[in-house]
Amino acid sequence: FAAEMVATGSMKNKSGECVCELLERRYDHNCIEKELDFWERCLVEPERPVDVSEDRTCLQLAKMFEGCLSRSKKTALHCSSVLVPERLTWRVAREVLRLSSCEPCGLRGCVLYVHLELDKGVKRLERIVYDASVVPTFELTLVFKQDGTAWPSLRDFLFMGSCFAPSLRHALKLSPGFRLVKQKLYSSAAGTVIEEC
Repeated sequence: FAAEMVATGSMKNKSGECVCELLERRYDHNCIEKELDFWERCLVEPERPVDVSEDRTCLQLAKMFEGCLSRSKKTALHCSSVLVPERLTWRVAREVLRLSSCEPCGLRGCVLYVHLELDKGVKRLERIVYDASVVPTFELTLVFKQDGTAWPSLRDFLFMGSCFAPSLRHALKLSPGFRLVKQKLYSSAAGTVIEEC
């Protein structure tokens, strides 16, 4: 703002030259525009802590989903590894936060059921309670999807139907798409919200 005020004023320095003329000689318009852009960004700065907090919560949620998938490898999914598309768990976390934002207790009132949609049906992986000290106000059912285009690994292919077949499949690949189903627990009128992402 200071640069703009000096540039539009008609002050004179000790030698009698107009300050506007001096500014035009010393700075080009691009320099002044960059300076003004900087100050505009500074004015928006107070909103940043909210974004940082939201990013922190997203990261925490994403790690919870990754932990769930990791724990489910040998128990529910019977595979040695789960291949997760880049930023999938982050995208899921963002959507969960968005659906939680209009709830009375926010994310703290959420019970989350994690499922995986396979070729042969849907398999339940885990139940996650974000904050056990809060009475749940809504449920979210997250459905990851198997990538149907993924080919089995060469190792899996060689051992298919063999008496030496390992008990675990080598790898399971997830699709970038997922489904979220929201059910409010305190209001029967609200119904169910289903989102395909």
